[in-house]
Amino acid sequence: MTLSPALGSPGTPVIITGGASGIGLASAQALAAVGRPVALWDINGAKAADAAAAITAEYGVAAVGVAADLSKLDAIAPALAATRAAVGAPGGLVHAAGIVDTGSLEGITPESWEAGIGIHLRAFAFVAQAIQADLAAQPGSAIVAIASINATLGNGINPIYSAAKGGLLSIVRSLADRLGRDGVRVNSVSPGQIMTPMMKPAVDNLPPRFFENRILLDRIGDPAEIGRVVRFLLSNEASYITASEIVVDGGNISSQRT
Repeated sequence: MTLSPALGSPGTPVIITGGASGIGLASAQALAAVGRPVALWDINGAKAADAAAAITAEYGVAAVGVAADLSKLDAIAPALAATRAAVGAPGGLVHAAGIVDTGSLEGITPESWEAGIGIHLRAFAFVAQAIQADLAAQPGSAIVAIASINATLGNGINPIYSAAKGGLLSIVRSLADRLGRDGVRVNSVSPGQIMTPMMKPAVDNLPPRFFENRILLDRIGDPAEIGRVVRFLLSNEASYITASEIVVDGGNISSQRT
């Protein structure tokens, strides 16, 4: 064992779902900054392609944007083929794709339930299944699922989102058990309030400091602060961490402030 920095090891490519914006994009940028090739899967293929081109220009690493609507399982195979052709076989996965419901219990419909659970939870399982052999073949492979503090706290506004994120915590532990025998680590990151495109409408429409008043660090987080944790978990720096949830919330869950 060595104490030399290893954030860029292994140097294998990483798939990032939801990679064109928010936490997905921040994770891709953090990985590219230490030399890892990235494939940005996103429902908005043009935006993913632009983001990938910007990453290559800034960091000098191979990056590709791939159009992938993960509500449809038949999108996985062509997205994976495009990824392998552009950057090589993946040695890592970040599942950051997601949507959020805001209709509370009264607003749940069969369609919204299918969409939320499908994108957050079902897609994660099937993408992991599709790249299982790639991960097992490459030393140091790892998976990170983006969960949420709502998986622990619960939120009456978005029951589908909360349920899906709670499911992610459980399937991470299951996959860590199964894939550990292949040397593949599986962990989750649970962000708190992070200023992403998904978060901004709530910040804009609620009273000033609605969120900050509860957070011990007294501010909303930046996506890059999640990206750096994701990069760590995908690296050999985290070689003995698996089946774990890392909470990155500025001190929200533990807060007794009102």
